[in-house]
Amino acid sequence: MSELQIYNTRSRQKETFVPIEQGKVGLYVCGMTVYDHAHVGHARVMVFFDVVVKHLRALGFKVHYVRNITDIDDKIIKRANENGEDFRVLVERYVQALNEDTAALGIEPPDEEPRATTSMEDILSMTQTLIDRGHAYAAGNGDVYFDVSSFSEYGKLSGKNLDDLQAGARVEVDEIKQDPVDFALWKSAKPEEPSWSSPWGEGRPGWHIECSAMSTRCLGNHFDIHGGGLDLVFPHHENEVAQSECATGESFVNTWMHVGFVRVDDEKMSKSLNNFFTIREVLAQYPAEVIRLFLLTSHYRSPLNYTRENLDNAVAGLTRLYTALRGMEASNAPTTHTLQERFEAAMNDDFNTPEALAVLYEAARELNKLRESKDIEAPALAGLLRELGARLGLLQGDAEAFLRGGSNRDEDAEIEALILARNNARASKDWAEADRIRDELAARKIILEDAAGVTTWRRG
Repeated sequence: MSELQIYNTRSRQKETFVPIEQGKVGLYVCGMTVYDHAHVGHARVMVFFDVVVKHLRALGFKVHYVRNITDIDDKIIKRANENGEDFRVLVERYVQALNEDTAALGIEPPDEEPRATTSMEDILSMTQTLIDRGHAYAAGNGDVYFDVSSFSEYGKLSGKNLDDLQAGARVEVDEIKQDPVDFALWKSAKPEEPSWSSPWGEGRPGWHIECSAMSTRCLGNHFDIHGGGLDLVFPHHENEVAQSECATGESFVNTWMHVGFVRVDDEKMSKSLNNFFTIREVLAQYPAEVIRLFLLTSHYRSPLNYTRENLDNAVAGLTRLYTALRGMEASNAPTTHTLQERFEAAMNDDFNTPEALAVLYEAARELNKLRESKDIEAPALAGLLRELGARLGLLQGDAEAFLRGGSNRDEDAEIEALILARNNARASKDWAEADRIRDELAARKIILEDAAGVTTWRRG
């Protein structure tokens, strides 16, 4: 089997993955700031790293997967104040919604899901350590800032130059920072905002310090993989590197992985442009498994264009796969197949899900041929198709149920009765009646497929 290669944002190239501890992987992914429903961009990140975890475990690694929740933030406070509710009530409502959405998409929960508000002791401790080591300073108003100039390697993740950042920084009125590029580790309390006690006065943490405190508590000072959306490379992840390495004196993360943007008609999906779609909105129009397949059709580092046409293509693709599995009894007998080797090679090549999906489609074509010839190898190939699909979180449902679109029993019975009437009409050579029934079913978007004297149906 080929070695696992992962593109590292830090080195800007693919590298052979070698875990810090043999057989084990520590993985941290930046999760949501919970002040609204999750959108398709969030779904792409979460589905992709769910696939990463599945593949790593299939390779035999013991994975410790951590995905945090940011539950205190300017946006959370603003939305709670607009709603006239306690920020904790708002947070719990959207955490529950997030759990429902991720479950619908077949995303397995992380092994740990720390929250910022339950990590205050770690945040305060790391902030104090940075002050003690000369990497941070308390301002006169109760804020605490990280001194960017104290970390000579600042910019090594994003490739940004500190001199350029300083030249381009805006100096605010009554600036209390020593340098405009310094960033907040602790923010002093403002009226009508939630706050926590600290050595520097009442306040709340800055965004960046939260992830450093949570990731190192859960995975240690130095761990294998840190991931998130491409928009987090700078400043969030750059700042995580700086404050973590200054606080611990150790290298922070070996491999950085970033997922590309979802675009709508070739524009970045964002709330500011009002062109974003929540997971719930899309689930109301398409089956969850279709959405999941759609999110894997583009390589994770590339943009993904959200269009109805691309979602419809995902419907067609999943229909092809389930049609091949329809009526097949899948064998779980161990097998080594060229298709399996190619699938694993694709996934080991920086998690190339489009190529892995292409292997699934080829397996479906081969399975259809074996079915027609009644080859005894068909059940084993059906089992392999199911197994490989599971690595992507696909093809674990009932083929018949998917192809029939989740219709109810009464509707199924009515369709079956019409099909029986059509078959009887064909048997008596009443072609006009047979065609009329087919047209009636077609008008209801029911597609009939006649093969080997048997008529099956699915929704179009």
